[in-house]
Amino acid sequence: MSRRTKKTTDSTLDTSAPAVRADRWLWAARFYKSRSLAAEACEGGKVEVNGYTAKAHKLVRAADMLEFSHPHGPKKLKVLAVSERRGPATEARLLYEDHSPPPPADVGFDFFERPSARDRGSGRPTKRERRETEWLRRR
Repeated sequence: MSRRTKKTTDSTLDTSAPAVRADRWLWAARFYKSRSLAAEACEGGKVEVNGYTAKAHKLVRAADMLEFSHPHGPKKLKVLAVSERRGPATEARLLYEDHSPPPPADVGFDFFERPSARDRGSGRPTKRERRETEWLRRR
């Protein structure tokens, strides 16, 4: 995502259309568990509205395009409706249309991926298993 900021005001915006803050909309659409996490994402420059970097106070209206980095991968959304209330997931899904790229295909086993968790009740790891785990962590 580019880090552009809007320097001029856009006179073509329809100020009569309902609008809501970007952090509040991301929270209401259930992309972040709390509004403070959504605000952090906005303040960190991870959210763009219509191609411009957006702070938490940026107003979002219907038909706006949102792009942001999410722990589950980059998201690109078209805002269909605005809501200040966080409702059930079925209602939240009606707020946007997802244009995100598909997730990357599973490549298979990666030698340097984290070792899986031990089975419950299997006891402490052996000395050999500990050494292998430490070797993987150093890489």
